Amino acid sequence: MNSPQVQHFFDEPTNTFSYVVQDPDSRACAIIDSVLDFDYAAGRTDVRSADEIIRFIRDNQLEVEWILETHVHADHLSAAPYLHEQLGGQTGIGHKIMEVQDIFGKAFNAGTEFARDGSQFDRLFSEGDTFTIGNLEASVLHTPGHTPACLTYVIGDAAFVGDTLFAPDAGTARCDFPGGDAHTMYHSVQKVLALPPETRIFLCHDYKAPGRDEFVHETTVAEQRERNIHVREGIKEDEFVKMRTERDATLNMPRLILPSVQVNMRAGEMPPAEDNGQVYLKVPVNRF
Repeated sequence: MNSPQVQHFFDEPTNTFSYVVQDPDSRACAIIDSVLDFDYAAGRTDVRSADEIIRFIRDNQLEVEWILETHVHADHLSAAPYLHEQLGGQTGIGHKIMEVQDIFGKAFNAGTEFARDGSQFDRLFSEGDTFTIGNLEASVLHTPGHTPACLTYVIGDAAFVGDTLFAPDAGTARCDFPGGDAHTMYHSVQKVLALPPETRIFLCHDYKAPGRDEFVHETTVAEQRERNIHVREGIKEDEFVKMRTERDATLNMPRLILPSVQVNMRAGEMPPAEDNGQVYLKVPVNRF
């Protein structure tokens, strides 16, 4: 099995890891879960995080074939359009994006110009789909539960799990967003844990579990099976669902969920400008 070279990038304001995944036998690479910096109070975007990825790719003379999202993120805005403009590459996400677009298109009262068919992306992936990054073979696991469109990209001996799993001492992602479901999450996690034990798992987020001083971006299937506080071996579905449901009821909404979902359901594009030429993001009052 091929082993991709993986470079991680960390955006501490949103606790998000982005990745450049390179075929070791060519210059081909993919970017996974990029971040567009956003100052919510000022309503201003910035591309410093994306520029760090661009510098790395250009310094190493890499060729971007894919700009991938593991799901429609609720905690940061995607920089996919900017990266595509600067570097090329096809954009991709799970085919259940159409469900997410339908849910949030209604929530934000998006107009008829907002297509709910996933056409903003170049490729919509389903369970079992395959693709290549240079000579690297990649496959897709549909791992919903956090959102309907969540995917895990298995690229050689590496799995990019999005929000499905956190570090073993942090557990799993919440399941109380629209379209989320704790039973579904449990079964999705089992798909990931069925991968070979040496599979490297790359996380989308880390928040430093109590007692830990460093951020963690990588674990293994073996470590997750043995030590994950929510879904290690021996924890049954009903036990997980009870824990997850009770825990989710105590959590606040992510700070950037309202701007993030409006932008990310459009593949990282802003809503269209209004008749004064200004772009606006909506805040649905008492909706969530």
